[in-house]
Amino acid sequence: MKIPLVDLKAQYLSLKPEIDRALKRALNTSSFILGEEVENFEKEFAVYCGVKYCLAVNSGTSALHLALLASGIGKGDEVITQPNTFIATAEAISYTGARPVFVDVCLDNYALDISKIESAITPRTKAILVVHLYGYPADIIALEKIAKKHNLMLFEDAAQAHGVSVKGKKLGSFGKAGCFSFYPGKTLGAYGEAGALVTNEKKLFEKAMALRNHGQFEKNNHQLIGYNYRLEGFQGAILRVKLKKLDYWLEKRRKAAKLYNNLLAEIGVKTPSRDSLKFSNFQYYVIRARRRDDLKDYLTKNGVGVAIHYPTSLHLTEAYRFLGYKKGDFPVAEQHAKEILTLPLYPEITKRQISYIVNLIKKFYRG
Repeated sequence: MKIPLVDLKAQYLSLKPEIDRALKRALNTSSFILGEEVENFEKEFAVYCGVKYCLAVNSGTSALHLALLASGIGKGDEVITQPNTFIATAEAISYTGARPVFVDVCLDNYALDISKIESAITPRTKAILVVHLYGYPADIIALEKIAKKHNLMLFEDAAQAHGVSVKGKKLGSFGKAGCFSFYPGKTLGAYGEAGALVTNEKKLFEKAMALRNHGQFEKNNHQLIGYNYRLEGFQGAILRVKLKKLDYWLEKRRKAAKLYNNLLAEIGVKTPSRDSLKFSNFQYYVIRARRRDDLKDYLTKNGVGVAIHYPTSLHLTEAYRFLGYKKGDFPVAEQHAKEILTLPLYPEITKRQISYIVNLIKKFYRG
């Protein structure tokens, strides 16, 4: 049996008539960059997230960059974040001229360890950028309190947390700005690169909007040196169709994760916590496993698509060597990098497919 890590074709086929109509609508308007479809998606996603403003851009990385830049983060500043994330989180900080300051993470929810944040704050610290990794919510309430106590801005990298709520409030709406990726494999994915920034702050939104389009507050009035971070009309049209399905897909993902957890309960691998079954969107279903690399190879040879998100903690990458961190500085993040393994999970995955994967894992550990 062949089981992909993500099955984008199955999802497209389930939506084909609606997607085809949306693309035709976009073609008929001939608004290929920004335009009506993008504007309507922005309004709809803002409502979904429970915020006043949404700015659609060409990637989640661009959303992070604009959120920080439009908030005044720049050269000489420090932004606290975590090392066990996709490099775009740290890159966005670096793009502004600021310095990423890494803090270790919690063993079970993969998010910033609240107990370690305050010791990392210096006079140069301007913000905290938390990542809701794999769709598991960080302790956002505690982070809000720390940010307020130290007069810091709080930003959310919600690239993997579409639709997740804490105390009835969507992730992305807690901080000064929340940033999303709509990369095709995401829970809410476009058919190409796409992202969005959401916020309740009008000035931040207006400045980010100008920066998105070459620094223009109005056409040909370039008041800032900006960027070409505009979203294509086609992607706006596609995202509008898929947004209507998001909550349904979240439930399907949670049911699949629950089945995995139940079947894997006595095998000896570390599965997501019981609480995560209620709150996570399971952008990725991540286990921690003994002999991880051997298990990965075994599953791959037997037709199962697996991945490691992420194999190297950022403080140990060549790109961020200049920060001066060394092996052992963030032991939990480093432990994760050695143990984590992402198994296939998407709304269309079947019980039969999950059972096949779990049986393979059982066989592997029984030797």
